Amino acid sequence: MLFLTRRGNIFKGLLSRMTTFYKVNTLCMLAMFLLLSPELCRASSSFSHLFGYREVQQHDIAYLSQWISVLKRHAKEDVFDDKCRDTLFNRCHLNRWFKFIDSIRHLPKKAQVEAVNRYANKNPYVLDIVNYGLNDYWAIIRELLFNGGDCEDYAIAKFFSLGMLEFPMDDIRIVILQDTNLRIAHAVMAVRLGNDVFIMDNQTDHVISHRKIVHYVPLYSLDEKSWWVHMPSRIR
Repeated sequence: MLFLTRRGNIFKGLLSRMTTFYKVNTLCMLAMFLLLSPELCRASSSFSHLFGYREVQQHDIAYLSQWISVLKRHAKEDVFDDKCRDTLFNRCHLNRWFKFIDSIRHLPKKAQVEAVNRYANKNPYVLDIVNYGLNDYWAIIRELLFNGGDCEDYAIAKFFSLGMLEFPMDDIRIVILQDTNLRIAHAVMAVRLGNDVFIMDNQTDHVISHRKIVHYVPLYSLDEKSWWVHMPSRIR
């Protein structure tokens, strides 16, 4: 995903994933308003008013091939290496990540979220085309810590970090959205704490309620098992 650095450089957005959103969105609206098969879409309530939008759960996460690849590579490659040595080519980034996770386990949940947000955000912003020669590549934690990354790579690292801290899967989401101020696509992490949902964004180290953000339009969100499209609460 191409976005902008925290210092304001603007890049191209996620045209292909936005196209996917509008295709799925159209199907869901047809199901609801033309009374097609109710099995096509199913409403969910986990993040039901994220940024003021309602969500509709989808059935087949295999549709998101980039995300499936991340899940597989994370399970295989983001592991502790007891033989790691700090050298020019192997700087033990993952081992330091595991130690960081262990160092904040005693903190309250909100403090853990803030610490994870800062930890991920300190990595350099680097375009996928520079890192991997691709316009769009979803990196796992090992790759972000070694190469830097762009906005969805930060969100992915935060997602797995909160998973390591035993946050319930129902309470964490990666959200693909549109920034209406900059008119570009973006990705953030959303985490439910109590009765509110807080946003972890690579553009800021401050973790704030989604209710205080008015310029983000959620397109779709995902966790390890499912994904949701987001639509306006009211059709005008």
